[in-house]
Amino acid sequence: MAAPDLETRIKHLRATMHTIEQVLDVDKMRREIAELGEQVAAPDLWDDQANAQRVTGRLSTLQGELERFTGLSARLDDVEVMVELSREEGDAEALAEAEKDLDRITKSVDVLEVRTLLAGEYDAREALVTIRSGAGGVDAADFAEMLMRMYTRWAERNKYAVDVYDTSYAEEAGIKSTTFAIHAPYGYGTLSVESGTHRLVRISPYDNQGRRQTSFAAVEVVPVLEQTDHIELPEEEVRIDVYRSSGPGGQSVNTTDSAVRLTHIPTGIVVSCQNEKSQLQNKASAMVILKAKLLARKREEEKAHLDELRGDVQGSWGDQMRSYVLHPYQMVKDLRTEYEVGNPGAVFDGDIDGFLEAGIRWRRGADKVEAG
Repeated sequence: MAAPDLETRIKHLRATMHTIEQVLDVDKMRREIAELGEQVAAPDLWDDQANAQRVTGRLSTLQGELERFTGLSARLDDVEVMVELSREEGDAEALAEAEKDLDRITKSVDVLEVRTLLAGEYDAREALVTIRSGAGGVDAADFAEMLMRMYTRWAERNKYAVDVYDTSYAEEAGIKSTTFAIHAPYGYGTLSVESGTHRLVRISPYDNQGRRQTSFAAVEVVPVLEQTDHIELPEEEVRIDVYRSSGPGGQSVNTTDSAVRLTHIPTGIVVSCQNEKSQLQNKASAMVILKAKLLARKREEEKAHLDELRGDVQGSWGDQMRSYVLHPYQMVKDLRTEYEVGNPGAVFDGDIDGFLEAGIRWRRGADKVEAG
């Protein structure tokens, strides 16, 4: 690529960075970091542990965001200097290296630009994902397991840790349900656009006659709770059942009743946890999941009430959201954003960033229309 073309790209990236700077309000961010730094230095900070965790958590988040922005700005300065020197010296090899650096910077700027759209109350939280097989029998159970692998592979690609709390295996193949946490910054804001019904169309490997099968799976994403979140959960409203952990095919993988199932009696919400070694640990993890789901339910009820007041009669945008077609053609298409790719194999291997970005931008547009 010629130097003038690179300079045009750099100019465009600078304009984008200026917009991001305004959205982030970098000056305000620096002032808040200074104020929080003073609070962290106070000797009595940890007298109130809940407030201390809020302050230190907010400080860490802001510092990370500021470092990401300033680091990208510095990289853009460096590549601009490299392009100028390469052009003056006629160094084609250095110019090619500058172009590669610019490609990497462009990708990082795109990610940061999308991150600025995640301004919801819980968007910065980590994500708690639940997948349930729906209509479609054994194919749906297999599809649910394919979706679980898709999200865990996405996490691995981005070096995010995953904790699987519970998996209920189907008898023939696949899973009935699973719940796992993805420990990613802005994990909830990023993955919340995945909530809804996913549909798979393929020639069933479980049908002796090789017929085409349509199956469904539901994905639910809620934010991981922090200690500062307050959810009322009286003991008498929760029924606790214990049982033995099981693996694929229903086989027992634990000789003691260490798995825990919690039922919230007023709402009927049921959560399970069997990945920890002790019943006490599983109960604690299950309680975290239950509270997260109750918080999400509370937010949905509040939103439904506001929609009712506005006269909003449209269904949730997340209900029927994506189709994965393996036969008679190959395509994965988001039904809300119209974003599509022709390589389902790559998608199921965790290459879903395009869908996530399109979903985040789509949701931002939908929120603006709703607010208006």
